[in-house]
Amino acid sequence: MNTPLLSAFYFGSVEHYRLLAQHPKVIIDVGEHYERQSYRTRTSIVGPNGVQDLNVQIARDHGHKMPMHSVGLSYVETWPQQHVHAIRSAYGNAPWYIHYIDAIEAVVLQRYDRLIDLDLATLRLGMKWLGLRTEVEVSEEYVVQRLLSDVRCGPSTLGVGRIGQETSDNDLVDLRTSFQPKKPLPTEVTPAPPHPQVFADRHGFQPRLSVIDLVMNTGPQARTFLR
Repeated sequence: MNTPLLSAFYFGSVEHYRLLAQHPKVIIDVGEHYERQSYRTRTSIVGPNGVQDLNVQIARDHGHKMPMHSVGLSYVETWPQQHVHAIRSAYGNAPWYIHYIDAIEAVVLQRYDRLIDLDLATLRLGMKWLGLRTEVEVSEEYVVQRLLSDVRCGPSTLGVGRIGQETSDNDLVDLRTSFQPKKPLPTEVTPAPPHPQVFADRHGFQPRLSVIDLVMNTGPQARTFLR
């Protein structure tokens, strides 16, 4: 089975976790350059007024390209509190709200030095909610497919090691540039089926939302929507 190569993501969409559920292993490249308006700093929820993007604020190094593992976070604005308030407003009446809100607050309101530390913390939380045991390797050097066997993986609480000969370039599916919020889903990523949503009577089913939306509305049944 081919191994997906992904960019890091903040919480991640339901499709991210469906991809994880369908593969025994994924690789997250944090040596790639940071790109704006991507899943690296964005997750989407749906509230009374429709879909809302929650955006993380980074510490910018203007005029310089930054590898993901070096991107810092900015706390000049109170975006963590804003995110928690938005999630509370959107899902306060969701059936499983009280089961997940405390963990979300703990992760979002914690102070991190780097964007990647926040992203990996939310990824761990999403995998815990869904009971996923996918092997996640984090590469701190940019992964070049033709040199894959020479790329080292940096340490991570999600996976430590080396991308070795057991993963050849023919086994890798590069989704770093194609799996983006403003682009159609790449053919390698199948859309998740509709699930109940709090405001479906007002806005209809909204696809490609955060894993937060899935667990708030479906609770322990969330994993069934990944199949």
